[in-house]
Amino acid sequence: MTRRAVTQQYPENLPSLPPRTRGVIGLFEENCTVCMLCARECPDWCIYIDSHKETVPAAAPGGRERSRNVLDRFAIDFSLCMYCGICVEVCPFDALFWSPEFEYAETDIRELTHEREKLREWMWTVPEPPPLTEAAVEAKELTAARRTAERAAQEQAQDQAQDRPAGDDGTGEPR
Repeated sequence: MTRRAVTQQYPENLPSLPPRTRGVIGLFEENCTVCMLCARECPDWCIYIDSHKETVPAAAPGGRERSRNVLDRFAIDFSLCMYCGICVEVCPFDALFWSPEFEYAETDIRELTHEREKLREWMWTVPEPPPLTEAAVEAKELTAARRTAERAAQEQAQDQAQDRPAGDDGTGEPR
């Protein structure tokens, strides 16, 4: 109250925003399983998802064919969105993220419905999450994945060692 108000000259001087600013929502399509949880939980019903089912052949001989959902359309109407973040929070597969982008104004309100291509572009502006503290416990999923990868590498190394002829040290030259 004791200082004068200073007007920011916006287009010339961009504001310095905090690193985890909520701007728009970015979509990481590879993680989306079309579970529709984000669209169901959205209080404004501003997320539009269309999909179809594809049959996936059996992984093993004699196995059963599976079906999976394939994403056809994912759109968010930002003229309706209230930026509550419920869709980002409820996504069980980390397909939705907050992007700090905020310059997406349009002259026509109908152009504020952004399709998955535009949401994908914003995904690349999402900042990296802050690093874990040194005393933090590693997530059990990461620990399990690391152990599986190490076990697979050990098995592959053992298989390669068993496939070599006697006296071969793996360099291609005899001892």
